Amino acid sequence: MQEKQWAEAIAEKIKAKELKTAERNLHKVPYCAFDGVYEDLTGERIGWWTNGFWGGVMWQLYQATGEQIFRDSAEELEVKMDAALMNSRCMDHDSGFRWLPTAVANYKISGSEESFNRGRVAADNLAGRFNIVGRFIRAWNEDDHQTRAGWAIIDCMMNLPLLYWAGDETKDPRYYHIAKAHADTAMKAFVREDGSCNHIVCFDPENGDVLESLGGQGSHVGSSWTRGQSWALYGFTLSYMHTKEQRYLDTAKKVADYWVSCIPESGLIPVDFRQAEGCDFEDSTAAAIAACGLLELAKLVNGDDQEKYHNAAIQMLKAMDEKRADWDVERDGILSHCSAAFHDKNHDLYMMYADYYFIEAIWKLTGKELFIW
Repeated sequence: MQEKQWAEAIAEKIKAKELKTAERNLHKVPYCAFDGVYEDLTGERIGWWTNGFWGGVMWQLYQATGEQIFRDSAEELEVKMDAALMNSRCMDHDSGFRWLPTAVANYKISGSEESFNRGRVAADNLAGRFNIVGRFIRAWNEDDHQTRAGWAIIDCMMNLPLLYWAGDETKDPRYYHIAKAHADTAMKAFVREDGSCNHIVCFDPENGDVLESLGGQGSHVGSSWTRGQSWALYGFTLSYMHTKEQRYLDTAKKVADYWVSCIPESGLIPVDFRQAEGCDFEDSTAAAIAACGLLELAKLVNGDDQEKYHNAAIQMLKAMDEKRADWDVERDGILSHCSAAFHDKNHDLYMMYADYYFIEAIWKLTGKELFIW
């Protein structure tokens, strides 16, 4: 079967499954599916970092099908997220993950001024987290044990497109200045010479000095947490797409080359590329995110690199379809074997953002994508 025909066949299965899923979960904020049923992150958990991805799935399905239920569900979620937008304890570096797939997606489709306002408020809050001395965007807020004022994480590379969007919409270069300053810092402090990445880097918030790197959600300090690798791969690709700065493309290729060299023959991605031999923990979220990044990166390069990146994405997507996809329309969630972090107990979760990126990757291949980044 030709590649596009294959992708279109997968897209039809996605549409059938998500239509039934949307009917069952119209008023939920889904995150993980347990025994085929999505949990609901409303109430106190409305600020969770993944809560925009259900909206992203719904907008991608609406873009492809025109089915009103998808739009209704996405718009309902967007309004619910106002409770997070107006709560300073909820606002952190993950504003892009929450409002690009919801408010900004809505604005791109409908031109809604209310949605534009939500995206702009979220972008302003993200810009306000910038440490001008250290030239990084602070990740989390304080908790009961530490202030974390100097902590930054590789995930933030995927939130920078919210700033690029705000800069494009307002013609105010401040957003680009902040985004590029953070990307430059991440390029130097997070990406290692071999293309592997740190997850967390702790800076001195007073002078910007690097204090230490932490293992974070990976196996250990100095390890290679695959979801972090995928955030870097896709994130630097996006920064190049928005800025045309060659150093970001070079960095994206460095991370991508490392990623491709680590893909197992099975095409199934471990939680950490440096986890102990014999450890079989997987993370389908990392595979789906990296597939999206590789497909975009392949469009930006020529020759052998183009083929290498594209083929690696297809290898992982086909492995997920054949070995890790649940196409039962009566069960919530598509991709199994998702992991939030290496040291968690459960490594066979169905997670909303894995499905979002899997759908985005398939939509890229069919030409149906609503590009939100």
